[in-house]
Amino acid sequence: MSYEEFLKTLVDPTGGIPSGLRPPLEALWHDRAGEWDRAHRIVQAQSDAASAWVHAYLHRREGDLGNARYWYARAGKPEATSPLDQEWERLVRTLLEDLG
Repeated sequence: MSYEEFLKTLVDPTGGIPSGLRPPLEALWHDRAGEWDRAHRIVQAQSDAASAWVHAYLHRREGDLGNARYWYARAGKPEATSPLDQEWERLVRTLLEDLG
């Protein structure tokens, strides 16, 4: 799936989430669909680095920077300073590339 195809599924989220997404991408989909709590529950239940990175982003979006720093460290990623929408795009693009 391309980034553009991923975005199209969010135009009408009532159509449902694309099948076969790994949990970190599923969480990012729910975040963009306005379901932060659901996105957080998804990554909170995971232990991989990609989920930790998304977890960090979600806490940054929430405004809990201390918690975000913890999760960036767990993910082995530097703390993001870019606008949140740019970080979301970077996460989605990176995780989609990892599937290819």
